[in-house]
Amino acid sequence: MGQNVEIRQMKELGDILLLDINRSLTGQDGQAISPAHPGTGMPGLLATKLFDLGLGIDHVYVLQNQVTIRRPSGWDESAKGQVTEATRLFLRYYPDAPGADGAPGEPAGVDEATEAEAAAE
Repeated sequence: MGQNVEIRQMKELGDILLLDINRSLTGQDGQAISPAHPGTGMPGLLATKLFDLGLGIDHVYVLQNQVTIRRPSGWDESAKGQVTEATRLFLRYYPDAPGADGAPGEPAGVDEATEAEAAAE
């Protein structure tokens, strides 16, 4: 469930990575988020996912469809790839990768519940 977030543009400026995405995550007010000052709502959830990557990201600012991410050690291809993948999959709720529980679009564990119910009958 959910759709991938499309990253329309990405620009690196020193320690800053700017993402232009196809979803608006805030209203007209932006939200500055750091590990010490967690955000709220969708911007806060995205920032938490980015902080949890363990890349040393120390600041995220979200304003509508713009996501600004600071990593004091700069950006390499691996770090950019992890951030873009986490952002791209941010709104996905159910797995649809080969080998994941359930079929695409189904919550994980649906097959197990169905089999258990059938065995009980």
